[in-house]
Amino acid sequence: MNEGEKKLEWAYSHMKILQHINEGFTKRKPFKGINIALSIHLEAKTANLAIVLKNAGANIYVSGSNPLTTQNDVVEALKKYGVTVFAWYNETDEEHLENINKTLDVKPHIVIDDGGDLVHLLHTTRKELLKNVIGACEETTTGIIRDKALENAKLLKFPVIAVNNGKCKHLFDNRYGTGQSTWDGIMRTTNMNIAGKNVVIAGFGWVGKGVAMRARGLGARVIITEVDPIKAIEAYMDGYEVMEMKKAAKIGDIFVTTTGNTNVIDSRHFEYLKDGAILSNAGHFNVEVKIDELEKIKVSKREVRKNILEYTLPNKRRIHVLGEGRLVNLACADGHPIEIMDLSFSLQALSSEYLLKNKLENKVYDVPEEIDLKVANAFLKVNNIKIDKLTKKQIDYLTKPH
Repeated sequence: MNEGEKKLEWAYSHMKILQHINEGFTKRKPFKGINIALSIHLEAKTANLAIVLKNAGANIYVSGSNPLTTQNDVVEALKKYGVTVFAWYNETDEEHLENINKTLDVKPHIVIDDGGDLVHLLHTTRKELLKNVIGACEETTTGIIRDKALENAKLLKFPVIAVNNGKCKHLFDNRYGTGQSTWDGIMRTTNMNIAGKNVVIAGFGWVGKGVAMRARGLGARVIITEVDPIKAIEAYMDGYEVMEMKKAAKIGDIFVTTTGNTNVIDSRHFEYLKDGAILSNAGHFNVEVKIDELEKIKVSKREVRKNILEYTLPNKRRIHVLGEGRLVNLACADGHPIEIMDLSFSLQALSSEYLLKNKLENKVYDVPEEIDLKVANAFLKVNNIKIDKLTKKQIDYLTKPH
C-alpha cells in the first residue's frame, strides 16, 4: 500500500457519514450511467467522495480546483479505483485550465464544482455541452457568487445546488474547518509562534469568524477589517479590534484574507507593512493578496522556506507571502479536518442525487432541509450524541394560536 492509499484509508475510516451513504449507494446504484465531472481540491477526503460516487454507478472524471492543492500520491491511489484524473501538483495556469476542460470533454451530466470554474466554462467556451447537463453542486461561497451572477443575468442554463449554503456546510466547514486548517497551514509553513502576534483578519463572514476564533485561542491579538457595517459591529461585540486595512497594515504581524473578493491587500497597503510581515489567503482564488502588484514594486524575491516567498520592497522591508497567495490551508497543509469534510461531502453526495431525482428550474437552490437534517442526524448518531425531541404539547404551542 503506497502513501496515497494510506491517506485514503485513514480519511475514510473517520468519514462515518459518508460510509453510511456509500452502503446505500453501492446497493442502489442511483448514478448508473451518469457522467460526473468533479473539480475540487484533490486530496484524500475528496478522493473518497469520488470513490463513493463511483460505487454508486457513476463515471467519475476529476480535476483539481487549484494548481497547488493536488496531492500526487492521492492521484495515483485514486486511479487504482478506476477513477479518471486530470491533475497534478504545481500545474501551470495553462495546464490547469486544460485539465479542467478535460473533465468537461466527457460530456458530464452532473458537475461538482469548487469555485465555479466548471460552471463558468460551460457557460462561456463549452456551451456545446450544456444540453447534456442535468445540474451542478457548488462547494464554495466564491462559486455561488459566480453562479448567482449568471442567474441574476438570466444566463444560467441548468439548476445549481448551493451546497455551501447548507447548514451542515457553512456553519461547520467554513467556521471550524477553515478556522483550524488555516492555522495548520500557517504554523507548519512558518514554524512560528502565534501567541502575542498581531493577527489581521480581513473579513468577518463564517470563514473570518472561524479564523479569528482560533487565532484568539492561540493567544494572538486579533484585528478585524471589514466593509460591511453589520459584520464590523459583530466583530466589535465579539471583543476584536476593528479598523481599516491601511491602519492595520502598520501593526500586523500575520495577515489572513477571508473575503472572497479581490484587492484586499494591494498597492494601497504594501508600503505600510512592517518588516517581516506574513501575508496569507484563506479565500478561494489567489486575488485577495495582489501578488502581481507586489511583483511590480519588488526590489528582489527569493524562496526563504518551502511555500514562503520573500519580497524585498524599495523601503528595504521584507514581506513574506505563503503559498503564492493561494488557499493557505490547502497549498500549505492538508485542508479541513476529516470529520468536517465528512459533513460537507455527505451533502455533496446527497445533493447530487437530489438533482437526478427532481426536475428543477435553472436557478441556484439552497440545500433542501431534509438533506441537511439527514446529515445532521447521521453525525449525531455516529458520535453517539442523543438530543431531546419536542413533545406534542410543545409542538402545539409552537404551531397553534394561543
